[in-house]
Formats: sequence, structure tokens, C-alpha cells
Amino acid sequence: MNNVDLARIQFATTTLFHFLFVPVTIGLSWLTAITQTAWRRTGHEEWLRLTRFVGRLLLINVAVGVATGLVQEFQFGMNWSTYARYVGDVFGAPLAIEGLAAFFLESTFLGVWVFGWDKLSPRVHLATIYIAAIGATLSAVFILAANSWMQNPVGYTINPQTGRAQLNDIGAVFGNRVFLWALPHTLLAALVTASAVLLAVSCWHLRRDQDRVAFTKAAAMALVVMFPAAGLALMTGAQFAVTVTQQQPMKVAGMEALWGTEAPASFSLVQFGGMSEQDQAPAFDIEIPHLLSVLATSSWDGQVQGINSLEAQAEARYGPGYYTPTVPFCYWGLRVMAYLGTVLVLFSGVGVFLLWRGKLATSRRFLKLGVWMVVAPFLVNSGGWILAETGRQPWIVWGLQRTADAASPNVGTAQVALTLVGFVVIYGALAVIDLILMMRYSRRDLDPAPDPDGGDDVPGSPMAMSY
Repeated sequence: MNNVDLARIQFATTTLFHFLFVPVTIGLSWLTAITQTAWRRTGHEEWLRLTRFVGRLLLINVAVGVATGLVQEFQFGMNWSTYARYVGDVFGAPLAIEGLAAFFLESTFLGVWVFGWDKLSPRVHLATIYIAAIGATLSAVFILAANSWMQNPVGYTINPQTGRAQLNDIGAVFGNRVFLWALPHTLLAALVTASAVLLAVSCWHLRRDQDRVAFTKAAAMALVVMFPAAGLALMTGAQFAVTVTQQQPMKVAGMEALWGTEAPASFSLVQFGGMSEQDQAPAFDIEIPHLLSVLATSSWDGQVQGINSLEAQAEARYGPGYYTPTVPFCYWGLRVMAYLGTVLVLFSGVGVFLLWRGKLATSRRFLKLGVWMVVAPFLVNSGGWILAETGRQPWIVWGLQRTADAASPNVGTAQVALTLVGFVVIYGALAVIDLILMMRYSRRDLDPAPDPDGGDDVPGSPMAMSY
């Protein structure tokens, strides 16, 4: 492997790990706001205790997420300096806004929320957690705007003097069709992920008959959020596929292992073999006729171009090279995301039905499955990210700059390999720490109801919220 290969592995490793925490943080911030709102509106102490409980899980994820996220922006300058120099004037704008505005908005008001329970009025204090949640969401907005520009570069021009891309239409960047579908899809996935975490914790406690009233409320809230969010995530994902077909047809062909152009095109439920240029005919394949045409073109008999045709077009346009992504990553990334996403919709639908029948807290099978179902959204998120990024290859910016041309020329293979090992060790330690903290505090009983006479156990004060 050369320095480019190792730099790609390093970026993929750190980003995949960081992306485990991003959707949890965004989703839990909104769930914390919902539980506190429920407490303010009803006055029921169970909602207050749940607010403190969910808020504690949120803070753990924020701490680890920040530690892992800092590496992401540094990598652009360390391992991808040619990329940063060429398109930094465009890519850097939303990235800078995220760091200087959205992140500080989130972190500042999250700190005010933690330490402001006994110092702010109830309405102002409630507003702080909503502002923190908005800040976390805005971080996703700006990061997705930057990533979507890499998928479909718009709103820029090449400066003839510097030979670099420069921004000339910020509206086009935030009006990018890829961004407009990626944003709701990602935010809905965040709500699903956080709801699955809260549901798993609630199911664990309900199986042990601990704080039944409070955790029944928590499980009900998680399901009420999770079921529509999971369904809408699938719907936006389907519409997202239409946009990707128009902007990145090679990615669609890659995620279907479709080597020849078809009209109508069938969707492959599962196939083995046929994943490489040397082996284009699958040894085993189960297909649904017309479904790929519907998903990719919104028409029953729509044409979907194959890899061979698109490869020839790319070579004619961009010159000699190999423009086909790694097909197995694309193919299985889509199916992990789509199949497990469907499972989450069905599972949460069953949960809503049990909730409606008043049997949620007593269904032992559902409660047991609910604990293990927490793994599914993380696999869904990782599968979607792998599909989005590997399907763009060999481009780091689609049609504008190849990944092989974007790496830092003065960073050698040994240096990248050494830092890769270091990141794996450090991130492995952070993973263990986060898992221990999450397991420890998710299994703890809820804090007792606040002392009506005051004292040190003020709801949410540093003493009550301490680890």
C-alpha cells in the first residue's frame, strides 16, 4: 500500500468511529429537550428524573464525540493538503461556520443547561437545551453541505490565476440537490439511533421491573419518535436514490453490481459473485423485476446505465483511468442500510402496537429483542456512510479531483502508517471508555425525586449531574 491507500484507511477509520457518536448526540439532545418539556408541562417527577438520566447519556457521547471529531478537520491539512489547497476556498467555508458557530452554540448552551438548573428561570433553562439541540443539528447541516459539495460540486469557479476552486454562489451550495435530500435523511437517522438507544435502556430496566412507570414512559416516547422517523428515513432514502442516479450514475450501478445497461432494471435482493470486472456474472442472484427502475428513476421501465457503459463514458471525458468504485462495498453497504432500516420500521411498528394495546411493559420477547436491536441503527448508519464515500471513488470531489491526486506529497507511507496505528490504539481506548460509561450509567437506577426543601440535590446541579 502507498501513502494514499493508508491515508484513505486512516480517514475511513477515524470517520466511521466518529460517526458512531454524531447521530446519538443529535438525537439525544432532542430527546432530552422533549423529556424536559414533558416535565414542565405535566409536573410529573418521572419526566424530571428521565431528563437527568437521558442528559447524562448525552454528555458522555458529547465528550467522546468531540475528542474524536477534532481529528477530522486536522486530517484535511495533514494527509490531504493538495485537496485542501485546491478546493479549500469552497470546502472550508461551511466547515469553518460549523466550527466557529454551530459547535460553539451547542457546547456553550449545553454547559449553561448543565449548570443552570438552579440559577435560571424554568423557561430560560428549557430554552438552553433546545438551543444546544439546534446547535448540534446545525453542525450536521454545515458538515453535510460540505460533503454534498464533494458529491456534487456546485456554486464554484476555477480561478485562472491560482488554478484553485473558489466559491461564487453560497446559495447553490446549500441548494445542492444532494444536500437537500442528505440532510433530512441523516437527521431522521439520528432520531432513530437515539430512540433505539433510549428504547434499549428502557427495555433493560423494564425486564428487571425497575422504575416501571418512568421507563414505560421513556420506551413509549422512544417508540413514538422512532417509528415515524424510521419510516420517513426509508422514504427520503428512496428519493435520495433518484437524485444520486442523476448526479452519480456510477454509484448507483456500483451498488447494484449492474455491469450492463438495463431498461427496465431489476433490483438484486442478494447476489454472490459478479462483483468485479473480471467476474461480471453472479453465481447466485435473486431479483425483483422493475424495482431498480422505480427506485432509481421513479418510472416502471426507466433505464439504468451499467458500469461498463459509464466506465467508457468517463474515460472518454476524463482520460485514461479506472472510474469504477469498489463494487462489494457499494453493494453490501446499500443492503445493510436498506434491510436493517426496514427491520427497524417493522420492529418499532410492533412496539407502537404493543403500546397501544397496553402490553409494552409486559411483553418479555419484545423487551429482550429491544435491548439487542440497539445495534441495528449503528450498522445502518455505517453502511450508508460506506456506500456514500466508496461509491464516489475514484473521485475525492466528483468529476473535479481524483483521490490519488489529493494526498499530501510530503507525507510518506511510514508516517501515515504510524499515525494510523496510533489512532487505532487511541480510538480503541476511547471506545472501551465510552462503552463502560454508557453501560454503567444506563444500568443505574434513576435519580431519586428532588428534595422539595432544597439542599444540594437540586435537579441537574453539578452535584446531581456529576459522574
